Amino acid sequence: MAEPKLIYRCQQCGYISPKWMGKCPECQNWHSFSEETALKGHEKAARIARRHQSQPVSLEDIQSDCEERFFTGMGEWDRVLGGGLTKGSLVLLAGDPGIGKSTLLLQALSRMTGDGPVLYVSGEESPQQLKSRAGRLGLASRELYIYSETSLEAVLDEMERKPPLVVAVDSIQTMHTGFLDVSPGSISQVRECASRLMRAGKEAGISIFIIGHVTKEGAIAGPRALEHLVDTVLYLEGDRTHTFRLLRAVKNRFGSTNEVGVFEMKEGGLEEVPNPSQLLLAERPKGVSGSVVACSVEGTRPILVELQALVSATGWMQPRRTSMGVDTNRLSLLLAVLEKKAGFNFAQQDVFVNVAGGVRLVEPAADLAMITALISTYLDRPLPPDLVVWGEVGLAGEVRGVGHSVLRAAEASKLGFSTYLMPKSNAERLSQEMDAHCIGVRSLQDVLRLVFEEGEPQTRRHQ
Repeated sequence: MAEPKLIYRCQQCGYISPKWMGKCPECQNWHSFSEETALKGHEKAARIARRHQSQPVSLEDIQSDCEERFFTGMGEWDRVLGGGLTKGSLVLLAGDPGIGKSTLLLQALSRMTGDGPVLYVSGEESPQQLKSRAGRLGLASRELYIYSETSLEAVLDEMERKPPLVVAVDSIQTMHTGFLDVSPGSISQVRECASRLMRAGKEAGISIFIIGHVTKEGAIAGPRALEHLVDTVLYLEGDRTHTFRLLRAVKNRFGSTNEVGVFEMKEGGLEEVPNPSQLLLAERPKGVSGSVVACSVEGTRPILVELQALVSATGWMQPRRTSMGVDTNRLSLLLAVLEKKAGFNFAQQDVFVNVAGGVRLVEPAADLAMITALISTYLDRPLPPDLVVWGEVGLAGEVRGVGHSVLRAAEASKLGFSTYLMPKSNAERLSQEMDAHCIGVRSLQDVLRLVFEEGEPQTRRHQ
């Protein structure tokens, strides 16, 4: 009998090589090749034949039924999913190790048991460990079933024997199928297990959660095709040194993308934060230079956060550019704009920028707030305590308009802020009935003149 043919597959991009290679020529990753058994042609045909074949249906004959959704009672969780969990959907939950993925999922599943039985498949923890965690979280439900198993066939048989309302798999990297003679966690196992779970859930109308590991680069371990396979991709973000966690939807076929839910890690688990802006600004110092309140829109929710900047003289030949919560490349770009268009000199200055609370700002609307904080700390002039800033800054020093200005102004007004620094185009569109002082700016020169009351910017040098 002929020995099976071996191939080597990259665990990051799926590149196949007949021999082991130290560096993948496709994705340039080192030591990512794993040995696998190549399937013969008749074996592949047998696997395809075992699958259920569907028949084409005319578009006019398809029933357009309304999507049935399940609600957990956790407002932040349901809102990120687009208004609840859709029946038959496949949801991928990813995040750094220890960030709270299993804790949040266990809390959500325990609240879904009011609609029917829920199956929690754990390949990493024993039932006793999950029982201990549920006790710490104060969770108890007769309809929440724990199944410690790593075989995909066993999980599919259990789903067929007693169909649950929701199935959670923790994690997809621990599952394996007998169809493939490769180790669990490989790119082939992850792709095959996720694909078969999706088919089983769609056919039976069972909603499925799968937890995915995240690599040190921040990407979901395994192929990027896993993100295209599922209906919804959720990322649980946050710094473990802070108590806040952000549940971000980067893909959602049943709701809006880039939606964000805010949770706070406490002894009793993750608790939702209905008003994160008030909590993030609770300890904001007043009368201090370099501190500004920025308004960022995450999905459909405006969030007010404190953005801090510090400029300090250095004796090093190459000054430091450090940022936490904002993109470092964006910070370097804005510093270059300030030097070229406004006459500031950062050649011998260390620059530090931080977003308080562990929040990460990704939209360009944070540019104007970052610029304002840098000018404030450079000139050592505090900003008004009731000022909120948003706007995008271009390479020519112009301030461009951004979307959702009405939402930003409403959120700022709700928390007592009455002065808004924004692009001129946004200020002109806001309602005249708002009880607020809107400062519209078109360029950095307008910011210096209207906020800091400076003269000629080209003559300005740091003392």
